[in-house]
Amino acid sequence: MKKAVLLGNPNVGKSVIFNSLTGLGVEISNYPGTTVSVQTGVVKHGGEEFMVTDLPGIYSLAGDSVEEQMVREYLAQENPDLFIVILDSATLERNLFLLLQAADFGKPMLAVLNMIDDAEKAGKDVDAEKLSAVFGIPVLKTVATEGKNLDVLAEYMTKGGIPKSKPATRLDEHIKAAKDSLQAVYTLSDGEALFALEGIRISTLPECVMETAEALSEEIEKLHAMSPHQIIRENRYYTAAEIARAVTSDVPKKKRRDFDALLTRTFPGVPILILTLLAILLIVFEVGGFLEETIVSLMTTYIEEPFHALGLPAIVDTVGGAIILAIMSGLGIAFPYVFLFYIFISILEDTGYLTRAAFLADRFMHKLGLHGQGVIPFVLSFGCSVPAVMSTSLLPTKRERFISSVLVTMLPCSARTVVISGVVASFVGLGAAFSIYLIVFALVFIVGCILSKVTPGEQYGMILEMSKIRRPILKYVVKKAWLRLKEFLYIAMPLLLVSSIFLGLFEYLGWVELFESFIEPVSEAVLGLPGFAFTALMFGILRKEMAFETLAVMGGSADLLTILTAPQLYIFALVCVLFVPCVSTIAVLAKQLGKRMAVFVSVFTVMLGLVMGALFNLGFMLFL
Repeated sequence: MKKAVLLGNPNVGKSVIFNSLTGLGVEISNYPGTTVSVQTGVVKHGGEEFMVTDLPGIYSLAGDSVEEQMVREYLAQENPDLFIVILDSATLERNLFLLLQAADFGKPMLAVLNMIDDAEKAGKDVDAEKLSAVFGIPVLKTVATEGKNLDVLAEYMTKGGIPKSKPATRLDEHIKAAKDSLQAVYTLSDGEALFALEGIRISTLPECVMETAEALSEEIEKLHAMSPHQIIRENRYYTAAEIARAVTSDVPKKKRRDFDALLTRTFPGVPILILTLLAILLIVFEVGGFLEETIVSLMTTYIEEPFHALGLPAIVDTVGGAIILAIMSGLGIAFPYVFLFYIFISILEDTGYLTRAAFLADRFMHKLGLHGQGVIPFVLSFGCSVPAVMSTSLLPTKRERFISSVLVTMLPCSARTVVISGVVASFVGLGAAFSIYLIVFALVFIVGCILSKVTPGEQYGMILEMSKIRRPILKYVVKKAWLRLKEFLYIAMPLLLVSSIFLGLFEYLGWVELFESFIEPVSEAVLGLPGFAFTALMFGILRKEMAFETLAVMGGSADLLTILTAPQLYIFALVCVLFVPCVSTIAVLAKQLGKRMAVFVSVFTVMLGLVMGALFNLGFMLFL
């Protein structure tokens, strides 16, 4: 099957186009040797199929960031059959820099002028035919969020016959001569020859090419007092500006509301941000609670009770009952909260509001020893700690990566939200649930302030691109939420079922009771929790929501108030939220910061959770 890649700057609509073309059959994986994830799917049109990969958004193929290095290597090693470069029509000049680099590879290529509606609002019209003539490739205008011309894009991809791009950068005469010299001796594309002259190593360039290019580069630098990398970059900037002027014309601007005047100012921006977050949590708690009650009630009436009424042998009844409770807990308790949370995260991303929230939080982030861009891992952590920790690699210093990684592991991810929602909001009260968030945020602030004082290194300012404010499209919001939810369904549920089978067997053999009797004196003395509740906490190391689900399994009831008191449920949730991160997060921490730091974070969070649980247990005994 032929392969295509989607290339483009961040926030140009690549993901919307990718999701529209491929539907839900998408594979997400890390590119070998990196923590950068790529999405791969299949486009089907007119009986033909084409594999397409959505590469990370980048500004240049010649940069030093992890994403730029990864994309460069991907293009070199995977040798895709088709390049599809997505351009933001409203900021064409900046986007053309990457298109010029992609054109140097001389591969079959399509250019997609996305967001033409935004360009029209900004008073710009891009002539697709003129742009097509410059690069010798098809240029298609789209509004991806409305699905405009995406069927034409799919037809282009599957029917074949797309011409190869022609290099369009107006190169300095010495750079061009050096490039031609390399190509006369070695079989290289313009892109590979220019990479060699810039001193950029990719796996497909042999050492002899790099040595020859280095000698040529030294001569050029003597002549210009500038490195070839600087000269080529300036050539591309100049060419991009020249092309943008030639293909863009002014049209009457369309009036539009300036939402940024409200969303990026301290007032009313900060109150709007706080109210937005509170509203999301409230809706997740209330609607999730209703769905939980409905699903658990139906499964209890029509599955659990009839199963136990069959009078099966003790081992079958015990293990089967544990499996049913696991399914009931996973689908009936965790599923509603996870799904709702991901729906809201997708809405915030697609509207462009997340970057406004990051901008507003910049001043606060400096108090934690981070610059404004550090809020991106924080925002991602509300969905899942794993991508949040991975995203810390984008921060410029080891100091910031360390501080951010520690704090991210403390913030309430969606799995911890399941615990807070399902345990506290459902059985104790909304006020109690919100108080856990306040406690966690207060601890994050305190720990961040301490780390900012004791961690060596420098602090930098913020460079953050504002994505455009757009109306979210329901089907894309649901698709994005579903892709994230698959991790829960495909990873958490199997783990929960397998662990439930073992729990059922251990319970039948009496091993669970043995462990509980061993741990119970310590658990009750320190946390005020029975042994089975502490045992459930240990399962949170696999995935946080599993602690909650396992509590229902081991307690023998999804109605948690029948097995624990309200104060005990509160302490259980608080310890679970602060307790050691899940095993996936620990693995990523070890890869990003090293094994020693992963152990440090794990031990620190265990101690923090136990200390806070002990303090609240003491408080409840004294005042309740």
